[in-house]
Amino acid sequence: MTFTFDDLIKATQATVLHKNDTSGNFSISTDSRKIDVNSVYIPLKGEKFDGHDFIKSAVEKGSKGYFTQNKDIVLPEAEFVLYVEDTLTAYLQLASYYKKKIKPITVAITGSSGKTTTKEMTASVVQKGYKTHKSILNHNNEIGLCETMLSMPEDTEVLIAEMGMRGAGEIELLSKYTEPDIAVIANTGTAHIGRLGTVRKIAEAKCEITKYMHPEGVLFAHDTKLIRSVNKFKGQTVYLSLESPDVEKIKLNTDSSEFVYKNQKYKLSVEGRHNIQNALFAINVGLKLGISPALIAEGLSEYKPIEKRWEIVDTGRYKIINDSYNSNPESLKAAVSTFLSTQNPPRLLVLGDMGELGKDEVKYHKEIGEFLNSYRNFRLVTVGKLAKYFKKTLNSEFQDYSVSFKTNHEAAEYIKENIEKNTSILFKASRFMHFEEIIEEISKQ
Repeated sequence: MTFTFDDLIKATQATVLHKNDTSGNFSISTDSRKIDVNSVYIPLKGEKFDGHDFIKSAVEKGSKGYFTQNKDIVLPEAEFVLYVEDTLTAYLQLASYYKKKIKPITVAITGSSGKTTTKEMTASVVQKGYKTHKSILNHNNEIGLCETMLSMPEDTEVLIAEMGMRGAGEIELLSKYTEPDIAVIANTGTAHIGRLGTVRKIAEAKCEITKYMHPEGVLFAHDTKLIRSVNKFKGQTVYLSLESPDVEKIKLNTDSSEFVYKNQKYKLSVEGRHNIQNALFAINVGLKLGISPALIAEGLSEYKPIEKRWEIVDTGRYKIINDSYNSNPESLKAAVSTFLSTQNPPRLLVLGDMGELGKDEVKYHKEIGEFLNSYRNFRLVTVGKLAKYFKKTLNSEFQDYSVSFKTNHEAAEYIKENIEKNTSILFKASRFMHFEEIIEEISKQ
């Protein structure tokens, strides 16, 4: 996407501090290392950096002009300087301005877990009927949303935007600048409970996705009492659950899932009831957009998980399932349940710390051990200062098959020396645990 000088002013209501030559069409860059002669630089502020420190560098590299929220930073060698109160807001305004020019149908997706999977499944479905543009990987904050919208091809018919959050008000902000036509709340759990305090407050924050939704749009939400109680959207809401009589003949295979929904058979290339739940949202978005059930089924069959989300790796010695992009109590239980119900022994769980669980983090980790007590025929390796509590609540009969380590290297050495060939291994932890280090070490055998 490119903007004229007049576009920049119209979109952001910026004040012109300096101008010479304003002719041309300009791309937007927030990275002073990625500048060309047609760039306009927007300096963003983060916790550990301030893009304003790199304005001079951006201009030296050829940036035609730049935005600033500091009126004292005016470099005469720039062709123009635009003042705004907040550069992130300006970035969002520019992205929204472009979206309104393209006018795609907008699908917004959030959830405590599963939102990236749901987004990828939905994109696989929707592209069967429309020119589709989606959020890259898990780029689901304000900056990621801007990058997604500004990278839309001009012929985009459907935009699929993933929306994440750290606290209250953040999804409302994303909703404001996207104005969704369709919204999905995949689920509500304990992710970010350390910031928001209660699961109810998390659910309320997820429901912010409808704040600026088109009044004639539709919300698809996981059918739970909690979501029903906090959902204030006055438009159409469709609640979806595996308990619906429309969902029939669920079959969980070793590397796939099958089910029938509204008399149409579907097959996924991933295991797990939770993935079937995610698929229900993708199916219903497709149906809402007028895509035939047969094409929806074709789209879902082509879905493939992205890196670290149920990524299957065969090392020659072990079958590894890497689901270590993130972890919270709900997603961990779903992963373990799927793994132990679909993989044959010998089986090993390698589980690490779950993050952002607040003052009750030890309690949540102990509850996982209690959950594991209902299963049999597995070994357990825990890594981290919190994951050791998984082991503390295991029944005595499991203690001889469970070990705890402080570091990834220790865990990798144990696996290489003690875990037999042809074992299926599930890796699950929050991403700050860097479980790819263990996988890399044991893959060298």
